[in-house]
Amino acid sequence: MRTRLNVFAAVAIGIVIAIHSTSRAAASQSTEPQTLAVTVEPRTARPGDVVVLTVTAAHDISGVRVQAFGREDSGFPVDAHTWRVLVGVDLDTAPRAYSLTVEATEASQVARTTHRLVITPRQFRTRKLTVDEAFVNPPPEALDRITRETAELNDLWAHSSTTKLWTSPFVRPVPDPANSAFGTRSILNGQPRSPHSGADFNSATGTPIKSPSAGRVVLAGDRYYTGNTVMLDHGLGLFSLFAHLSEIEVKVGDTVTAGQLLGKVGATGRVTGPHLHWSVRLNGARVDPLSLLAVLGSEAIRK
Repeated sequence: MRTRLNVFAAVAIGIVIAIHSTSRAAASQSTEPQTLAVTVEPRTARPGDVVVLTVTAAHDISGVRVQAFGREDSGFPVDAHTWRVLVGVDLDTAPRAYSLTVEATEASQVARTTHRLVITPRQFRTRKLTVDEAFVNPPPEALDRITRETAELNDLWAHSSTTKLWTSPFVRPVPDPANSAFGTRSILNGQPRSPHSGADFNSATGTPIKSPSAGRVVLAGDRYYTGNTVMLDHGLGLFSLFAHLSEIEVKVGDTVTAGQLLGKVGATGRVTGPHLHWSVRLNGARVDPLSLLAVLGSEAIRK
């Protein structure tokens, strides 16, 4: 009898030890955070830049988000262990060091780390233009239209697809060089106005405008200030807006691919002559289209 009691006790002790070890291992597995490696391009940025964060973990991750400049940006997968996040540095961001919080999700676990990003000063030039007085001080009958169109545009900026829609490197919408820099301070008919939130390209009337990458058309029509306008949602908070077109070749709801014809260059709306205006917003931040091309264009991808 004593022998059988000893055997039973030994088995019981073994079971307790096994349960304790398993529980301890499970607890360790569920609470131990991943180690995240974060690289940033460019390492130092300026107001208007698009910054690309590459987040790598030792194990599979199912989602990544970055909190920066009071906004939250969602990422997209490169492979099971690697994700990228685009962060926009708004035109009015003050030069100094900022802390970015990076979070990666693996099953029910969330790993966190921080990254220090330095924003350096950027000089913006001033330009003086003479335009139709109705575009500087609109007549009373135009004010309701302007208010309505502004509200509609702000609503579109705020509602992007939660899925990444672009599938290839970004391309230039026209082959011509940009002749008006992003962030330029404009004085129209002697009156200061908001800074230029896009890039202007010195293209002739009728020049084909190509989609810089895949996306969905969310705006296609005439607007008071921007004339014939096309706006694309590229997903994950990234938008392109093209203004002053002479012709529009797409409609709202269309899905377009990189290089697809959107319309033709013109001189509609508030302009001094024919050109293409291209604006880019990234999760609400006004960013330079040329910076987008620098980090997501074909030349950048081949690096």
